[in-house]
Amino acid sequence: MPGEDDELVNEGMYGKAFARYLQDHLIENGYEAPDVVCEDWGWWVTIAGLPFTCGIGVYGIQIDDTDDLDLCVTVLTPRGKKWSWSNFRFVDTTADVDRLHETIRDICKSDDDVAVVAETLDFPL
Repeated sequence: MPGEDDELVNEGMYGKAFARYLQDHLIENGYEAPDVVCEDWGWWVTIAGLPFTCGIGVYGIQIDDTDDLDLCVTVLTPRGKKWSWSNFRFVDTTADVDRLHETIRDICKSDDDVAVVAETLDFPL
């Protein structure tokens, strides 16, 4: 994107356009996604309105023997029980995280310009 280089914390951490694309489509699907922020590893998309901190990471990793970076999307909140300081108790993130994964999958599948190369729930970083 124009001007993206000026926002990058580390060189080569592209993905702002897809992060904004996801933000727009998540909002269309009823999610609160107020922020897209550059981090040192890529781009963070905030998911608000859940009883726990939640975000999506958009970043590039080298999957094969080429020098090309493949764009990856990861829900950075793990499935399972997580301590919530705002609720001062453990909350189970599983249903919300699974629904978010499904929504991202549906967004990508519904766009002919987006090619999903692989899918895993494992965090690849």
